[in-house]
Amino acid sequence: MRLALVTNVASGRRDRAARVAGLLRAAGATVTVHAFEPGQRDALDRAAAAAADERPDRLAVAGGDGSIGPVAARAAAAGLPLALVPTGTANDFARFAGLPLDLEAACRIAATETRERPVDLLRAGDRPFVNAASAGLSVIAAHHALPLKRPLGPLAYAVGALRAGVTARPLRCHVRADGAQVFAGAAWQVIVAGTGAFGGGSELEEADPSDRLVDVAVLAAGPRLALVRRAWGMRRGGLAEQPGVHHARAKTVDLELPPGTAFNVDGEVCTVAPARVCARGERVRVVCP
Repeated sequence: MRLALVTNVASGRRDRAARVAGLLRAAGATVTVHAFEPGQRDALDRAAAAAADERPDRLAVAGGDGSIGPVAARAAAAGLPLALVPTGTANDFARFAGLPLDLEAACRIAATETRERPVDLLRAGDRPFVNAASAGLSVIAAHHALPLKRPLGPLAYAVGALRAGVTARPLRCHVRADGAQVFAGAAWQVIVAGTGAFGGGSELEEADPSDRLVDVAVLAAGPRLALVRRAWGMRRGGLAEQPGVHHARAKTVDLELPPGTAFNVDGEVCTVAPARVCARGERVRVVCP
């Protein structure tokens, strides 16, 4: 098995990148390594492009959820399977795919497993992603969670969400799905989903990751106490069925938001211009157990 590995070499993680490559080789793969520093989107895309240009048997990515979209886009364009070694904090995509968080087990699957699952690749503006793009509470939660990731791990997202629920203000938005109005008014959060997994264990369970469509859920503004019910729906299912949650499915979702509104796209806080999420028919084959 010839693997081209795209790996995050954040400060303190160079040894982990070398360990991942070593474990893949120990599982029988021939591995070339394409490293990138986190927070440098162009560097990540260049590393993914160089990896795909090798025409390996499959692309592999070791990093957090924010690393997956650009590598998945290159894999989809090249017709290559995508293998994932989860080394992030939340690892939402790995959870969705049923992958182990143990490095040795994940590397063994990446190097030897033959089963694959088709997963849609979505675009937030021109940014490829697989899980979810959202505006509102999730962005504030991500800011609160950032300094807590190292000491708390995935729990940092729950703490960040709790703080966001106490301090955030509703967001004015206008949401359309394939041109039809879904919602107009004040909302706590807008979630546009691929797999629907986000926030270290939350999900929009109604999302179908292989239907070539985009799911959108708008959480209308209301009493802060109602956010407890919303959080329960994200963790236990049934969010889209709750009163005050507006859900639709389409090929294109357009959002009108205040200028400068930030998005959380697969765990990365960024701007999305235009504020449009599309399913273009792109699909990647994900190696899974």
